[in-house]
Amino acid sequence: MRALVTGVAGFIGSSLAEALIDRDADVIGIDCFTDYYGRSIKEENLSRLLSKSRFHFTELNLLNCNITDLLKGVTHVFHLAAQAGVRQSWGQDFSICTALNINVTQALLDTCVHQPIERFVYASSSSVYGNQVALPMREDALPRPVSPYGVTKLAGEQLCLLYHLNHDVPAVALRYFTVYGPRQRPDMAFHRFLMAAINGKPVDLYGDGKQTRDFTFVDDIVTATVAAATAGIPGRVYNVGGGSRVSMNQVIELIATITGSSLKVNRDATQSGDMRDTYADITLARSDLGFGPTVALPDGLRAQHEWLSRHNGISS
Repeated sequence: MRALVTGVAGFIGSSLAEALIDRDADVIGIDCFTDYYGRSIKEENLSRLLSKSRFHFTELNLLNCNITDLLKGVTHVFHLAAQAGVRQSWGQDFSICTALNINVTQALLDTCVHQPIERFVYASSSSVYGNQVALPMREDALPRPVSPYGVTKLAGEQLCLLYHLNHDVPAVALRYFTVYGPRQRPDMAFHRFLMAAINGKPVDLYGDGKQTRDFTFVDDIVTATVAAATAGIPGRVYNVGGGSRVSMNQVIELIATITGSSLKVNRDATQSGDMRDTYADITLARSDLGFGPTVALPDGLRAQHEWLSRHNGISS
């Protein structure tokens, strides 16, 4: 396998690239280092990869590069690059989302029309579902996203389907459900909560805390993504969830148990675009990809806590 991984300096992208190399793949990694969070964090994500002979990194923006040259010899495309953030996708920032989440996806797919790739794996999100879908969420439910970010991820899925139906691009989309673990972005809840516990600081919690999420450990996400590159059926969308649906109040309690530090919680109003509940039906992923989550939430949170403690020079 010769794989192109976009967004390779990110939380999931760097973890995926390492897993592919461990499976003897050659990986071309690209990232444009958007300023959504600190560049130094992304450079640290890349640090292990840069020493690997099978890894080749280029810093570039897919909106203004020659994608045809980039795809020469590539057998698999893993498209993880995106502008993240549900709450930050409103207002003027929506133009950033449309450029990086829709325009880039279309440009990649369009170039793949003329390339003999084996699979195009697109990283989508549970944000496409919205609040009007029955639980557990099935891929055939009508998506009604409640955030601009969700709209752009759904648009990317639709582009994958269009290019598959019209041009036979072997595209597969994966709807990731709240990914956590080592290297998680600093704006995400588990990172913020764990760091608050480590440093004895208060943390902001939006809403009443009864909202629930299906949390998925990053290693399970990577396993499903790699499987989609060979077993995913082109034209299909797959939920990838962790089977750990709990409320945010329960998360606070679990973090207190794991860290031995009770969190002081500042409760704030529900934010625009936040979904009330998520819960993945992974029947299709089990059937086609052989996927099943292996990391339970307490174990995954402990792993993330240990990683954060090490990286902040604290004995856990």
